[in-house]
Amino acid sequence: MSAAVVFSWPVRVYWEDTDAGGVVYHAAYLRFLERARTEWLRACGVEQARVREQHGVLFVVADLSVKFHLPARLDDALRVDITAFTRRSASMRFAQCILRPGDGALLVEAAVRAACVDAVSYKPRRIPDTLLMEHVRA
Repeated sequence: MSAAVVFSWPVRVYWEDTDAGGVVYHAAYLRFLERARTEWLRACGVEQARVREQHGVLFVVADLSVKFHLPARLDDALRVDITAFTRRSASMRFAQCILRPGDGALLVEAAVRAACVDAVSYKPRRIPDTLLMEHVRA
C-alpha cells in the first residue's frame, strides 16, 4: 500500500490469535484492525465510553471488506496502519492495512465503515460536530 499513513499501531501475534498450525486465524485480523481504530480515536482525544456518556452515541462497524494477502504467524511483530479516513454525517470510513515491518510484507488490506448510532435505540445518528473535526476531511 503506498498511501500516506494516518496512524500506526503495533501488534504482536500471540498463541490465542492463531489456529492449530500457528497461523493467525482470520477473525484475529479484525481484532487487530479494531484496536488500531480505537487507539487512533484515543490519540485524537476521543474515548468511546465518554462519547457514549456525553453524546449518547456509539460507533459500530456497518460495512467491512477484507483482502488477505499473506499469513502472519505466532510471535510476529505487526503494524496496523490507517491509511485514509473520511467523516460523513453519520459514518466514518477507514482504509487500513496490516504489515509485517521486518520484511515489509503487506498481509491484509481492509475497508471499514463505522456508523454512528444512538446508544439506546441503535438507530443511525449524526456524528456530533465536536468530534474529530480537526482530524478529518469530509
